Amino acid sequence: MRPHRRLPQLVRLVRGLRGRVAMRTEFILRFDYGTVVPWVMRLPEGGLTAIGGPERVVLRTPAPLRGVDFKTIGEFTVGAGETVPFVLSYGPSHQPLPPPVDPARALHDTEAFWRRWSDRCASAGPWTEAVRRSLVVLKGLTFAATGGIVAAPTTSLPEELGGVRNWDYRYCWLRDATFTLLALMHAGYYDEAQSWRDWLFRAVAGSPDQLQIMYGLGGERRLTEWEVPWLPGFEGSRPVRVGNAAVNQTQLDVYGEVLDALYLAHCHGLPPNRHGDAIGRVLLDHLAKTWEQPDEGIWEVRGPPQHFTHSKVMVWVAFDRTIKIREQRGDSSHVLERWRRVRDRIHEDICSKAFDPDLGSFVQAYGSKALDASLLLLPLVGFLPPTDPRIIGTVRAIEQRLMTGGFVSRYDTGTGVDGFPTGEGAFLACSFWLADNFILQGRIAEARELFERLLALRNDVGLLAEEYDPRTGRQLGNFPQAFSHVALVNTAFNLTRSQGPAEQRAARRHPRHARRAK
Repeated sequence: MRPHRRLPQLVRLVRGLRGRVAMRTEFILRFDYGTVVPWVMRLPEGGLTAIGGPERVVLRTPAPLRGVDFKTIGEFTVGAGETVPFVLSYGPSHQPLPPPVDPARALHDTEAFWRRWSDRCASAGPWTEAVRRSLVVLKGLTFAATGGIVAAPTTSLPEELGGVRNWDYRYCWLRDATFTLLALMHAGYYDEAQSWRDWLFRAVAGSPDQLQIMYGLGGERRLTEWEVPWLPGFEGSRPVRVGNAAVNQTQLDVYGEVLDALYLAHCHGLPPNRHGDAIGRVLLDHLAKTWEQPDEGIWEVRGPPQHFTHSKVMVWVAFDRTIKIREQRGDSSHVLERWRRVRDRIHEDICSKAFDPDLGSFVQAYGSKALDASLLLLPLVGFLPPTDPRIIGTVRAIEQRLMTGGFVSRYDTGTGVDGFPTGEGAFLACSFWLADNFILQGRIAEARELFERLLALRNDVGLLAEEYDPRTGRQLGNFPQAFSHVALVNTAFNLTRSQGPAEQRAARRHPRHARRAK
């Protein structure tokens, strides 16, 4: 392997189209979240190198540069037909300088790669371009060396401007596993799906009571959260956080995500993971002892643990999917029968404790009167049919009580359930889930209208954040957000295929082995 082959390079080309234009550039570099002012030296061939401890950045350009007050400025003129390149390279300071690249060739090769890759995308009818753009986002959020996909490449972009709901999303969440697999496989990207599946199994390897909700790109487990007091935050939104303390929470739903991903990979014909059966067995043995405990739930609340409905449903999914795999293989062991009894007991427990007859709806947690958009996932995972009166009532209640400006909020933050002050935007993935429910209930026109409304929120290059504030018309939260783009892809395929991701995940009409798209 050539040294530096995978070191990141950022290329910018200033092209003159007509006339002559005077330009000015300013380059201010700080390492370690702004605390380290680097030592800057000129390069003989033009440009500079900046070192701070273990890190080095190299800026190569023919434009004249000079240092002024701990920053680098440059002034140059570009005329018609001229190009002035800027190439920024990063690498460890103890290694030789990253080798120079040909800027024009780098641009050509980059465009060619992404065009070849995105052209493989399966058709999603009138929304193929939107799906292709979202898949490019997912690919860009993927660490090729491990297959891990980060939730977002940013930290502390706020869920409410000026507020404290600011989190570090530069990690891989197990909760994204099944939706991501479905999106990649339906679009025809089976190699990427397999890489993500394999990352998942490497990350969770170990004792089941040590399963985490998120990991680093390589499967790292220590993601200690700390605050950065010297940074002002986006539009004054403090604190700025590095790491994520939710890594230490108990969230029972992730067990269901892992085993649902295993089942879907099996149904779509991905090569089996040799550790899959063993992982399934130990996870279910653990869940059989712990499923009745409260947890912090899908939204990672920092208030008291509760018996969240969605968490219990995903525990049911864990047993259901593992049982289905064993049944397809002809297993008739006593262990399977024991798992069936636990699965049925969980289902009965949820239906008796999480459904409120007065509201005609499932509720956020046992004994609660609050609603939660995660309840939209109940029919999507096959817990109950989408036409069940309890599901219809739940969808109706969410439409009535959690819709703001035509989009869905996760829950009412005024209840104090999450331990933080009230206020956040509508959650985009939840709005896509509502469209999926409309599709499953045959409300196609409403699903299309909501889907188009969501597409209109994308910025000029088709990117979505985690949330949207209908009052200000601004996207909120970390950006771009994998969960939002995955939900977009799945809803598009739900609208354009007779057996879309929602039908498949509900496990009502799974193929024994779906034929891999090429």
